[in-house]
Amino acid sequence: MTFSSHTWAVLLAAGSGTRLADACGGRRKQFLEFQDLPLFWHSARTFARVTAIKGLVFVFPPEEIEACAAQVRALDAANSLGLPWLAVAGGTRRQDSVRNGLAALPHDCGRVLVHDSARPFMSASLVQRICVALEAGAQSVIPALAVTDTIKRVSGGLDGGRVAATLLREELAAVQTPQGFDLALLRQAHERAETEDWQVTDDASLMELAGSEVRVVPGEACNVKITNPEDLRLLEEQAMPEVSVTGFGYDVHRYAQATENPKQPARPMVLGTVPIPGAPEVLAHSDGDVLLHALTDAVLGCLGKGDIGTHFPDTDKAWDNAASSLLLSEVLLLAQREGLRLMHVDLTVIAQVPKLAPHREDIRKSVANLLGLSAAMVNVKATTEEGLGFTGRKEGIKAVALVTGLRQLP
Repeated sequence: MTFSSHTWAVLLAAGSGTRLADACGGRRKQFLEFQDLPLFWHSARTFARVTAIKGLVFVFPPEEIEACAAQVRALDAANSLGLPWLAVAGGTRRQDSVRNGLAALPHDCGRVLVHDSARPFMSASLVQRICVALEAGAQSVIPALAVTDTIKRVSGGLDGGRVAATLLREELAAVQTPQGFDLALLRQAHERAETEDWQVTDDASLMELAGSEVRVVPGEACNVKITNPEDLRLLEEQAMPEVSVTGFGYDVHRYAQATENPKQPARPMVLGTVPIPGAPEVLAHSDGDVLLHALTDAVLGCLGKGDIGTHFPDTDKAWDNAASSLLLSEVLLLAQREGLRLMHVDLTVIAQVPKLAPHREDIRKSVANLLGLSAAMVNVKATTEEGLGFTGRKEGIKAVALVTGLRQLP
């Protein structure tokens, strides 16, 4: 397993989409629009919300590469991903397009996620699960769903063919993307595929043929692939009444050096996923990101769904040292299901130390990326309490968050 901490994503948008061509007037499905944005851009925005993803490679049709790259530049200028990105030309087959995308990855990339842009509904939580499994040492990771229908092997086709066997449903799974890999091993598998003329439909199959272990994480029922004409209904906007909602969040963490006999471990300070060098360590069950904790509570406030302690209790070992961005992603997925669209976020950090002015813009951009908002719709402030109270005595830090959004009426 490569020990580089850098993970990039390769986003495949070079397919011809022949099964949808007539229904789409000859337009490639990855360029269809949903909520006024092309399908491939929805996946790009989701990747950008996961802090483990450090960059993106878009793979476009060779004959449209210049126009597509210009479109990405325009989309990124209007609502920045906050990530470096590259655009490369695809190949004849899917595996050729993947190989071209892998060739463009930077030298310090050690892991890669490969995703089909025709799956625009994946969540940041799914991406996070795959990244966590790779960071734990997996060579290959795929999301999969249990098969609920009885599956039969048929000879002679569906029109007049005969059943050859009934397969064990317990041993079957429907596989999705993104799929995650150790980059060096995936490149080796692609080299063998080219030399030995392997024909596959996904990269996990290449890894299986190359003898690598492929692990499975839970997929998502909503992570559907736009493939057939009937799938286009998923892109239809449903006119639903919306109301304006507001959520308030508040969180506090003690500093480690100001506490005798602490009951929680000391964590390096991060705010909005941004490390704060030289800052006091904080006591926390998770990673102690006080700003994201307050923000998560504010989003839950918009939903009327309790607080962060209810959903992620500090008695649950599963959240020990968990990235607060993961907790936020879980709540954002809930917000998506509940029909909540975030519109604006106002955040305030209250602390005597450290000084946060040098980090304010980095925090603002990071939070904007996590929420899928323009940085112009995220405000971050820092203040002191003039030496008063526990923050004034440099014993801790606190944060407040105000979130406004639009929510569909039930």
